[in-house]
Parts: sequence; C-alpha cells; structure tokens
Amino acid sequence: MKLSIIIPTYNEEEYLPKLLYSIEEQEFKDYEIIIADAGSTDSTKEIAKLSCTKVINGGLPAVGRNNGAKIAEGEYLLFLDSDVVLSAGYLESAIEEFEEKELGIAITQIIPLSDSNVDKVLHKFANFFMKRAESIKPHGAGCYGILTTKILHEKAKGFDEELDFGEDSDYIERIAKISTFKVLRNPRLLVSTRRLEKEGLKDLAFKYTKSTIYDFRGKKISAEDLDYKFGHEKNDNFSSKPRIIYAACGEGMGHAIRTSVVLNHLKQENEVVVFASSRAFEYLSGKFDNVYEIHGFNTVYEDNAVNDKKTFIKAMKNLPRDVKDNIKLLYNIANEFKPELIISDFEFYSNILSKIIRVPMISIDNMHVITHCKIDVPRKYSRDKLKAEGVVRSFIMLPQKYLITSYFYPEIKNSDKVSIFPPILRNEILNLESVKGGHVLVYQTSTSNSKLIEVLKKVDENFIIYGFDFEKVDENLIFREFNEDQFFKDLGTCKAVLANGGFTLISESIYLKKPILSIPVKGQFEQILNAIYMERLGYGEFHEELELDIVEQFLNKLDTYSEALKSYKQDGNKAILKELDRLIKIYSK
Repeated sequence: MKLSIIIPTYNEEEYLPKLLYSIEEQEFKDYEIIIADAGSTDSTKEIAKLSCTKVINGGLPAVGRNNGAKIAEGEYLLFLDSDVVLSAGYLESAIEEFEEKELGIAITQIIPLSDSNVDKVLHKFANFFMKRAESIKPHGAGCYGILTTKILHEKAKGFDEELDFGEDSDYIERIAKISTFKVLRNPRLLVSTRRLEKEGLKDLAFKYTKSTIYDFRGKKISAEDLDYKFGHEKNDNFSSKPRIIYAACGEGMGHAIRTSVVLNHLKQENEVVVFASSRAFEYLSGKFDNVYEIHGFNTVYEDNAVNDKKTFIKAMKNLPRDVKDNIKLLYNIANEFKPELIISDFEFYSNILSKIIRVPMISIDNMHVITHCKIDVPRKYSRDKLKAEGVVRSFIMLPQKYLITSYFYPEIKNSDKVSIFPPILRNEILNLESVKGGHVLVYQTSTSNSKLIEVLKKVDENFIIYGFDFEKVDENLIFREFNEDQFFKDLGTCKAVLANGGFTLISESIYLKKPILSIPVKGQFEQILNAIYMERLGYGEFHEELELDIVEQFLNKLDTYSEALKSYKQDGNKAILKELDRLIKIYSK
C-alpha cells in the first residue's frame, strides 16, 4: 500500500464526515484510513466505521498518531486533523511533489473554510511564514497535513507522547534533522476556523505567537500553560433540526411514490427541501411544501420498447439547458438552506450538487441492485445489463451509503457501504385489505402498447386498465384515468396483476399476495431483472411478448402463484426508516 492516512479524533461527528467524504472523492485510491479515537462520546466512531476505516484506540494527538502508525501498512504516512477537507487531487499532488523533491517530511499550505476576508488574510500569512521559515526552522502543525515515510517515522521513534502541545512541530523538526523538509507548493488543505471563532482572534493569536516563540528558542510549552484543549464539545449553535435535500428521479412513478413515503417520515424531525422532475414533481408538489421542479432525463418508448437512439438524442439536445438551469437552482437554494445531507432517489443533479458543495449523500433506490449485488440473468440479456450498469453508475457516484430496496435478496458486493431492505410501501398499501375479486388489474407505463388491447379482448376475463390516460368501457376492458383512491380499490380487489416490470407495482402486488404476469418493456433491463426474480420466487410469470395463450395459461395457474405468495413477509417500512434515521444522526450536525 502506498499511503496510510492517520486521523486522531475526539467528538468529531460534526467535521469528520466532510473529511472522509473529501478523501473518498480523490482519484488516488491506494490508501487506507486509520482513525485513532480518544474515547468519543458522540457518533465519531460510528461515522468512521461506515466509511470502511480502521478504528483504534487513541488519546492525545501524539498517542493517537503513534498508535495509527504502528498498524499502518502504507509506505507513506499522512497525519491529518479531523476538521480539515482535502482539495481535489490533493493526495496525488502531495505524493507526486514529495517524491519529485525527494523529501523526508512535508506539510501543506492551507485555505480557511470561511468567507471572511480576515480569515483569508491570516491563513495567507501563515502559509507565507511557513515557507519563509522552512529552511531556518522546520515548523508546522497537524492541521497542515504532515506527510512522511513510515521508515522515517520509526527511525525518529514517532511523536513525543510526553508533549501535550507542540508535539507536531517537535516531530517535524526531529525528522527534518535526518532528512529534507519542505512546505509543499501545489496541494492545499481546507481547514476549519472553529477554534478561531470560539476563542477569538486576539486570544488565539497570543497563544500561537507564544508557542512559536518558545519553539524557535528551543523551549517546550504545555497545553495547560496555553489553556489549549484537544477535542471539541458539541456546538450549541447546531441544535436545530437536521437540514436535508431530497431529490427524486421523474422517470415513471416509482421514485415519486417511494419518495413520498420517506418524506412523510423525514419531515417529522427534519427540515427538508425537495427537488424533482417530470411526473415526480407533479406528484410530490401536490403533497408537500418546498418542492422545486428541475429538468430530468426521460426515456423514449416506441411499441413497448426503449428507443435508445431517440432517448440519447433527446437527452443531448436538452443537456446544456438542463445542466445550467438545474445546477444554478440547486446551488442557489443549497447556499441559502445549507444542507447537512443529500438523499437521492436516482436523481442525477443532486449527485453533482453533493460533489460541488461537499455534502455527504445517501442513495435510496432499487436500481443499485444492478451494480452493487451479484445478480444472475440469462446471457441473452448481457448487453442490456452492461448498458444499465453504465447508466446507474453515471447517475449516482460514490455516496456515503447505498440503501437498496428489493423483494429479492442477491449477495451484496460490499456490505460496508450497501444494505438491502424490503420495498418501501405506501401506507395505503400497508393498510389495504386484500381480497380476491373478479377482475385482473392491468397497468402500463407505455401508452404505445396497442397489442395489449387486441390480446385482452380475446380473453374471457374482465380487465381494469390504467396507463392509457382516458376513461372508457370497451367490451371486457375498463379503461381508467389514474386516481389513487380508485387504483388502491382496484388493486386490493383484483385476482391478479398484468404489468410491465416496474418495481413499485410488482412490490405492492407481492405484498398484497396478487399473482403477477410481467411483460417488461424491451431493452429496459431493470424491468427485465424485476420480472426474472419475481418468476424465480414463484409469484407469477415473466414473458417477453404478450400472447393469448400466455395470458390464458397464467390465469389457469393463479392458485399455484397465490400459494407461493403466502410465504412473503414484510414488516412495513420500519427497517429502512430506522436505518435512515441512524444515518441522518451520523451525517448531520
């Protein structure tokens, strides 16, 4: 391993997520993270474990850094304070300059996480001073990012654990005597100004000036002499409700329905601003306040199949406008709202926003089962699978946690970052009495499926059909415009469901013990996957084309599928909402 990043912590739940997020965003990946915790009483250790870090016992900074170095596997050691944020490309730039100049120990120039001109001037002066003094007196602090080699760390016998202040400058000076020290010119660390804000410029300037004078005279000074404390208590200014941006994809209705359930829960204890496109915006804006409309991507369907060419052309035609308008709206509202967390239900632009403003993101959807679980599908769908994987990976990139909803449970590839939960269901579904009536419910998201009508007219059965956006009775077919209350009634009293492969309706049908005949939209791999696993569970049938004999065969086997459905169990939405509350507690404040 190239690099070990060692971070001493004590009650750093407010700042640590931002640092870990900035590390995860680096293109350089040959590293490990070691958190040396001094007995935090908040969520610091839980946050660290979520980010796949090693968590060990620490103490004062010198003790924590040494403990981390003992188990480090990297050739290089980077010591960071927990309230810094890495700039883009930091790790690669720091190591490259370190090696090019053949250094033994180095620190980084800093930029304040503040809009104050005074703070900017002070930090510019600190950088200037460190560079001017580097050849006279190697000097620095943990917040500057100390980079050295494990060999030199061991040769110098690590940080002096007898020192409770200035242990970092002492460490730099001792290693500089046996190697070369420099202030790196290219990489930058973004550093918190919390101590400056808490103690005031005058008092803090006095402490650092006094400690620097002592250091340059070769004398030691203690933290007690300076009234300097390691760690920070929880800031009372952050006692308000967690602030969350929630964004939903507008393709189909599944994302909107799932989002509405989660929002009903979140709005009880959190401040939430919502962004959604297309049908999701129409649906959510009628139910909640603070819902903003953005442009989204939409699939073009023809003859119950995805038209990839037209979908791509439409997306590219609108992309310049969408990017400009969406990012401007999202950024302006985020700048005022100051979110602590972003939750995305497969919404592309919120993913970009999280990277721009460096706010942690949680992904909630069913799509990531495609990329983060080991799924098994016939070889003939390999091309569709590869295409779907590319889309899913491009829409949501590197969130802190993936919460996947699914009625089937394939093996997870990375259990540290990914969890699977049962589908999120509307209260209307959870409370719906399911009885076996005298009709089959038909739901289509594509109005271009004319063959469907021709086939169903030949079946000796009554069908209630949603998705064609008109009201009409045509022999044994009853067409309905969408109305939630009527839809719930028709779903609860149907004997079976005929649909595409949409996740939400399949999930609701399974919960209500309704056998399913699924004819996925061609080329829509997510629907194909849903149908394949639904059939494997014995809950119904998956077919690529709708034919008369297929419908009749399915209807003759309803008792078999109903028996298999009896085994399905789900305790509402408790598990995923509990996990979401836990993650909000960790990543906010």
